[in-house]
Amino acid sequence: MRVSQHAFDVVVLGGGAAGLMCALRAGQRGRKVLLLDHAEKVGKKILISGGGRCNFTNLDARPEAFLSNNPHFCKSALARYTQHDFIELVEKHRIAWHEKTLGQLFCDGSARQIVAMLLDECAAAGVDVRVAHRVTKVEKADRFTITTDHGDFSAAALVLATGGLSIPKMGATGFAHDLARRFGLKLTEIRPGLVPLTLATPAISGVSLDVVARCGRASFREALLFTHRGLSGPAILQVSSYWRPGQQIVVDMLPDLDAAAFLKERKRTRPKAELRTVLAEKLPQRLAQALAPDIGTEGTMANLRDRDLEALAARLKTWTIVPTGTEGYAKAEVTVGGIDTAGLSSKTMEAKSVPGLYAIGEAVDVTGWLGGYNFQWAWSSGWVAGESV
Repeated sequence: MRVSQHAFDVVVLGGGAAGLMCALRAGQRGRKVLLLDHAEKVGKKILISGGGRCNFTNLDARPEAFLSNNPHFCKSALARYTQHDFIELVEKHRIAWHEKTLGQLFCDGSARQIVAMLLDECAAAGVDVRVAHRVTKVEKADRFTITTDHGDFSAAALVLATGGLSIPKMGATGFAHDLARRFGLKLTEIRPGLVPLTLATPAISGVSLDVVARCGRASFREALLFTHRGLSGPAILQVSSYWRPGQQIVVDMLPDLDAAAFLKERKRTRPKAELRTVLAEKLPQRLAQALAPDIGTEGTMANLRDRDLEALAARLKTWTIVPTGTEGYAKAEVTVGGIDTAGLSSKTMEAKSVPGLYAIGEAVDVTGWLGGYNFQWAWSSGWVAGESV
């Protein structure tokens, strides 16, 4: 009968990290699962992540590494499906991996291995994966009816796993947010996260250095990169998720150095050296050359007063900037904010007011730091929903 072919226990909308994990787990539990994606292949963001090697989790994944209006919401899912659980799955499929810096784990080979692993698990669990299906309408009576350009499907449970607004060229849309709203779920403020910041900087595009960048209470020690449009690099991407328009960001360009003591010592030991030459001992040369005239203290070290050196040191240790904006969703790695966690169960990801409706991954108001944290949220939230549907 045609109807029975199109009736499922669970329909998962979105074939990214969270959707694939949810589908395979639900399938393993004996549920009849359909996964639909509007793109021509699943896992497109997985494939481009980590320079094509997929930074698939972080050894240090913990609740403190996630932003949300409710910082406690992510704790249950992260505890029930951990980074070590995902590593075990990766090793079961004999995918070689390595740790880079700061607990970040990458495939030795290609991100394609992670997508293949998830699809293999889906196939083994009997999940029906269909791509290039555009959803045109979703309704709910006793069951959900999902209308697509390839026919209608019905299910007792519907999972929203279509992500957020970041990287629209990869097919990102506000579909999950729009559908959540239609079912009466609230959204938090939504904005680009892990995104380069725009401001006027010296013409030193491509220069990079190790810094501590701070925005409010958030502080990250990683690389900063000067670009044609402003600032990027891991340190800036990290603080961008916390930044709001008009806020200051404070950068310590010399995190391991007592800059004032260093400059005064050089004044004694290298009195004839130019300031830019001394700065270039600790900073990239092009940055040192750009900074020296900017701070109005050019000349030899002998000619500079101690108080000028102290003022310069303070500027280097607390370079304060107010970005003009961000480079937007086109360059953002994630969407900060989303479906309000107040309307969801932290144990199952089910909507409290709409039985059978679940939301997981980036569509939800849980955003991780740079470095594999957002993938771990996808695995964890997808797994707990898969356990419940």
